[in-house]
Amino acid sequence: MDTAALSSYEWGIMTPEFIILGVATLMSLLDLFAPARFDRRNIGWIGVAGVLLAMISLAGLFDAEVTTILHDTFRLDSFGKAFKLLLLGGSALVLILAISDDTREGLEEYRGEFYYLFLTALLGAMVMASSGDLITLFVGLELLSLSSYVLAGIRKRNLQSNEAAMKYIINGSISSAITLFGLSYVYGLTGSTNLLEIAAVAGTVADSKMVYLLGLAFFMTFIGLSFKIASAPFHMWAPDVYQGAPTPVTAFLSVVSKTAGFVLMTRVFLMIFVRIPTEGTGSMPFFYQIQDYIGFLAGATMIVGNVVALRQRNVKRLFAYSSIAHAGYLLVVFTTLQFMFNTLWFYLAAYLFMNLCAFAIIQLVTNGKGSEDISLFAGLYRKSPFLAVAMGVAVLSLAGFPGTAGFIGKVNIFMGALVDQPAHYVLASIMIAATVVSYVYYFGIMTQMFFRPADEKHGEKIHIPVGVGVVIVICVIGTLVLGVAPDTAYDFIDSQFKNFSDFFQ
Repeated sequence: MDTAALSSYEWGIMTPEFIILGVATLMSLLDLFAPARFDRRNIGWIGVAGVLLAMISLAGLFDAEVTTILHDTFRLDSFGKAFKLLLLGGSALVLILAISDDTREGLEEYRGEFYYLFLTALLGAMVMASSGDLITLFVGLELLSLSSYVLAGIRKRNLQSNEAAMKYIINGSISSAITLFGLSYVYGLTGSTNLLEIAAVAGTVADSKMVYLLGLAFFMTFIGLSFKIASAPFHMWAPDVYQGAPTPVTAFLSVVSKTAGFVLMTRVFLMIFVRIPTEGTGSMPFFYQIQDYIGFLAGATMIVGNVVALRQRNVKRLFAYSSIAHAGYLLVVFTTLQFMFNTLWFYLAAYLFMNLCAFAIIQLVTNGKGSEDISLFAGLYRKSPFLAVAMGVAVLSLAGFPGTAGFIGKVNIFMGALVDQPAHYVLASIMIAATVVSYVYYFGIMTQMFFRPADEKHGEKIHIPVGVGVVIVICVIGTLVLGVAPDTAYDFIDSQFKNFSDFFQ
């Protein structure tokens, strides 16, 4: 490729990615050459500034039309812009949590590495959100995954962290291999790695044998990506990784990484498999024929996540199973495909606020205690009313209580299951039952905070760093605003992203 061709590309659409790449490079050089006495927290603040700058540059691209560069491997569309906004916003909040950590998590020795590995993972997620090609998608996926493996095991001298990293690497490698195997079938059958070109070929398939092989490719890809989003029965790595990883890393995996996983599933399934006819051109698309199978997986994920969470005493394992259950709720969206983009974006935004709020408080309550037992929350209202009320808001939202963002998100998914024709009554019933079951362990945390006396051993008041306090306030406000006035989010989507109408352009 000559210089003229390179200069002809509209590189401006990659400004957010270039900013994250440049800041990550700068942070790695600072960590390498700065003296040992230099406080590595300052590197983290550079990372926060870089993420905020990337968000500003992304906002400047909101009015841009659909643009593709590098032979359509990178595309700027409403879908990419909307979900990159979530990725950047969540990452900024997680970075502030990591900076405000008082080093009892064992990060003090590797704090510099944490920050630029974190931005590298974010870069991979952003590339996935704007990918227009299978190769770009997989490169972004592996950039996110490899960085996440290291982050999970960054406490080298902690056995639980070592175990978390090992299980994450093994399961992640297997899932990546299965995903790549499925995508290789797609390439072999269509002769292209470009998503739009694959979609064009898949929509005109007339050979039943080719449909069968594309169906096999779908199931292999779906299984591989199910590992990434921790849906049952491919979820067993998540509780151990969530427990063993430092709390900021756990927050990142539960929010940013999960969002990236659903972004990847949406790109692949809607742009490729939703157009494949079952038996020749003109018949019902293959994707609609297998809705029941996806629905079964969604139901199993909701049931397993919520039921197993009932027996958890470790609060991070409890929230790991809660995360699994929420993956099940989101899979209902893929089953019905009703109001998909708006519902998916809103629920992931709500999940970002309520889950990050919970993990920020978990970090404060468990720090330095040598334990993560749920009993540490006993008497929290007396020790810190602010933290108890904020945790109450987050828990109520996760449970889907009216007046919170979680409630609106679940209602949208539930209505989508009923509006779809034929209606998914069984799946909607499972969703209601699973939500009711979740009240038991969510309200168990509420009981500890408001109705149990504080343990004398851990009865001291909790110091709230300014950064963590800011994160908690932002998350509580976001949770309540999206719950009380959800139209603000939907109006924002409609005005800025045009209901994602350019997804297939």
